[in-house]
Amino acid sequence: MDNDGLSNEQMEKVLQFQDITGLDDINVCRDILIRHQWDLEVAFQEHLNIREGRPSAYATESRAPQVVNDRFLQHVFSAQRGPNVPVPSGLGGMIGFVVNYVFNFCYSTFSSIMTAFLRLFKSQERIVTDPLGDVLNFIRHYNEKFPDHPVFYQGTYAQALNDAKRELKFLLVYLHSESSNEATQFCRETLSNDQVIEYVNRRMLFWACDIAAPEGYRVSHSINARTYPVLVLIALRANKMVIMGRMEGYCTAEELIRRMETVVNDNEVWLNQARHDRLERDLTQTLRQQQDEAYQMSLRADQEKQRRKQEEREEALRAQQAIEAELLAEQQRLEDLERLKLELASEVPSEPEPGASGTISIVFKLPSGLRLERRFLSSHTLKDIHNFIFCHPEAPDSFEITTNFPKRVLQCNAKDEENNPSGDKTSGSLSLLESGLKNREVLFVADLDA
Repeated sequence: MDNDGLSNEQMEKVLQFQDITGLDDINVCRDILIRHQWDLEVAFQEHLNIREGRPSAYATESRAPQVVNDRFLQHVFSAQRGPNVPVPSGLGGMIGFVVNYVFNFCYSTFSSIMTAFLRLFKSQERIVTDPLGDVLNFIRHYNEKFPDHPVFYQGTYAQALNDAKRELKFLLVYLHSESSNEATQFCRETLSNDQVIEYVNRRMLFWACDIAAPEGYRVSHSINARTYPVLVLIALRANKMVIMGRMEGYCTAEELIRRMETVVNDNEVWLNQARHDRLERDLTQTLRQQQDEAYQMSLRADQEKQRRKQEEREEALRAQQAIEAELLAEQQRLEDLERLKLELASEVPSEPEPGASGTISIVFKLPSGLRLERRFLSSHTLKDIHNFIFCHPEAPDSFEITTNFPKRVLQCNAKDEENNPSGDKTSGSLSLLESGLKNREVLFVADLDA
């Protein structure tokens, strides 16, 4: 078997399927597994159903595919003399045999012509209401009379054709007639032969029905049966179901096997070609499916990459917007501080003249090391000295003022008044004298943001 395109796991399944089914052709095992998506359990159950004569569990088509019935495309085998017919001997016997043969040939030809002529004026078609029931009834009656036989296909003719086409197997069709002595002899001696049973069960599906039943009668018309018993071998050829062999009348078991082998050997090439074509289609479909899956995976990977890039862009944009918002907030804060300093600068009292009564000289030491000396009146408030430092360009934006010794923090922030809705006098509104500052003082300015 050419295992190109099959993985080691698939080859192992093919060998395992061949081992449990006993099929000789490993290509058939491979095709069955491919049709069932390499599901070993499902493929085995399906094969078991068909081997036991049941229709495929996946058969959904109820209409039979068209069958080509062209005698130029089929082997035709005529009836063989039964074992009880004496072999003619002598000149008289030979003359009698020839006369009898000519008479039978003329009678058969005349009967066929008359039957065809009568069909032009009278339809003998029977309405088929229960094809499955016709088949199962025939199988039940046949088993009562002839218990040994190949496995009957327990489905309609249409189902048998569809399964044979699906499984790429030969379909052996047998039409029985109770009124034919040769048919009875054929069933008792030929179809019950162990070699015939083994050959049919191993190589083909076997469908049978009585022409007295509507289903059998319809099939007999479709294959143009004229002599009973009759067997036809049908299989797929160039995408069409074709009758490849026709066996009419009685024959021995050895002759039947020889005839079937002739038909099978001459037409196996068509099934092998169909298997090869189907395998190529399945492999092409599998390859296309794998390519589609790879494309979808690549597409999803590209989409995921694009999504991550978009998220990164959005995250960078949010970070940039946050930075810009912070810068705008800082700029707005600085503008507000500048505006507040301009407003508070007008509220800072003028420096009194040197030597003026009630003057306090204060030296401010800024965090930068700068020393500021400024005179205030003792009646000026802590708020006034706060505003003076706040409005100086070298002063920090947020600060506190402390004395040197003993060290204490002067509560001179203007916010103290804003947080005092009762109207009581706050530390910020205390005069310098009330705050304990007099004559000459040294005050330290501490940066609260440092």
